[in-house]
Amino acid sequence: MKWLFWLLLAVNAGLFALGRGYLGSFHADAHEPERLAKQLNSDKISLLPAATATAAATAGASAVAAKPAPKPLEVFVCTEVGNFAPADARRFESALEALELGERQSRRNVPGQDISSYIVYIPPQANKEAADKKANELKQLGVSNFFIMSDSTTMRWAISLGVFKQETGAQTLLASLVKQGVHSARVGPRYSNGKLQAFQFRDLDRATRSRVEQIRAKFPEQEMRSCR
Repeated sequence: MKWLFWLLLAVNAGLFALGRGYLGSFHADAHEPERLAKQLNSDKISLLPAATATAAATAGASAVAAKPAPKPLEVFVCTEVGNFAPADARRFESALEALELGERQSRRNVPGQDISSYIVYIPPQANKEAADKKANELKQLGVSNFFIMSDSTTMRWAISLGVFKQETGAQTLLASLVKQGVHSARVGPRYSNGKLQAFQFRDLDRATRSRVEQIRAKFPEQEMRSCR
């Protein structure tokens, strides 16, 4: 029975020590004040109600969402200036050098307005097959002096029936062709290759286009226009 006595005595001693805190405390609330005391600036911490915290988070998200998106850069695909006589073209091109446009700048020859001759022709056909068919019809009508225009851009697949220095010669041939049954032929002027030049600019932003416009303003007889 002595061992039971000593066992009970040891248990009671342990419970006494635990109650006095000699063995520490296992209660969560007993440790919380000590943990909070060790935090930095714990006196400045304040707890927000759940509704207030949610509203603050929503306001922050709304502020981010409300930030305006940057506007897309405006680009002018093709701008053309001209038509310049050779001397003015050189002056204009020299003034453009400061912009350093590189491949975005080019120039093209502009057809002159002086009539060099008159052509009797059948307007361009849809394709080579259609032009060949029209040529066979001319042969059947007894017309042998013609050729299909395959190299020209504006007159591709047209059929030339004759070119004359004077319009009267062209009109005389046209009247003869009509008598042969060729009713689709017509007379048109041919223009000489002009020496005028136009400048084209690709993919300019608004600021660069404005600088080109400032240079163009020194040539008031020239116009700025959109192109393709």
